[in-house]
Amino acid sequence: MRLSRFQPYNPIFGQLQQLQSEMNRLFQRWGDDGGELGLQRQYPLLNVWEDGAALHVEAELPGLELKDLEIYVTGDNQLSIKGQQREQQLEKGTWHRQERGSGTFARVLTLPSDVDREKVEARFENGILQIVLPKKESAKPRKIQVKGE
Repeated sequence: MRLSRFQPYNPIFGQLQQLQSEMNRLFQRWGDDGGELGLQRQYPLLNVWEDGAALHVEAELPGLELKDLEIYVTGDNQLSIKGQQREQQLEKGTWHRQERGSGTFARVLTLPSDVDREKVEARFENGILQIVLPKKESAKPRKIQVKGE
């Protein structure tokens, strides 16, 4: 007995199959670039928060050496983090899985408020980059005194 794929006679089923085929092709194409649904993750991943006086940026950069890292503040609100993750070399053995990337990277972030470029501080310890970007006086919140009658 020969098996064959069911071919519906109703035209609506044919259209639904065509739609399903198109959607499958679309999602397959999106997945080809390594990202989830085509959304590639940027590297390094950043945590950004602020308090009344400064913006804080934190990035995990495991295995990176300080000499391979560059940080720039351009304009009043652009932060650039650039670097090079060196490829790990094995003296003995064979790789079974290598998921950590290597090569150069650059991440540019537009900050939510203007910062004082002259007072920016950065610290790199144990693979964690911490940047403190003090806000310009004009960007800091100012409490307004309310007068009554």
